[in-house]
Amino acid sequence: MSAEHRLARARELYERSVLGDDHDALPAADRELDAVEADLALARGRVVHARFLRDRVEDPAELPLFSRAAQLYQQLGDARGEGEALFWIGCFHQVVRQDDDAAVPALLRARMLAKAEDDALTLSSVLHHLGIAAHLAGRLDEAREHLLDATGLRERAGHHAGAAASLLTLAQVEAVAQRHDEVPPLLERAERLAAEHGAAGVARQVGEARRTLGYDRAS
Repeated sequence: MSAEHRLARARELYERSVLGDDHDALPAADRELDAVEADLALARGRVVHARFLRDRVEDPAELPLFSRAAQLYQQLGDARGEGEALFWIGCFHQVVRQDDDAAVPALLRARMLAKAEDDALTLSSVLHHLGIAAHLAGRLDEAREHLLDATGLRERAGHHAGAAASLLTLAQVEAVAQRHDEVPPLLERAERLAAEHGAAGVARQVGEARRTLGYDRAS
């Protein structure tokens, strides 16, 4: 349901209370507005996170936005929304704070909710970041499994730019595991998907990875 529809519904419920003495309408109005607030908090949090990725400066508003969204979705019984908000809480701890001890519990809870709600896109993002956590902890087989699953989910959902990002991370895992024959095809595939689907940021990261890992075509 769109925010516009929810706001119109809240106004209608307000009028039923004020003009029609139907005061039982007020809790329903609160629920409509809570849903709008949750969606807005989540959307604003994502924009704040994108700004962090650009500037690498933590905004103190980011975590409270995602936490508020998760709280509201839970109160509303919206498990799908709660799972997405929990993913972003985990992403914040991992990417902004570089604290996987705080990130992983939120990601695991998000994975459970995304699976229960059949939310493939959120699940793919959760698996991508669980793969990163396993990679950083040296659990390379686990990281590979998560990233392969994330790639498959993203490709089936048509999220090809996200699939390219997962393939890039998988290439980095394979390089650390010294599975050197696996790295060039993964980088090629990531680069192709990024180019075909306008993911200039991922394409740039692939180029950087080529140079860092020693697979630069110019070398």
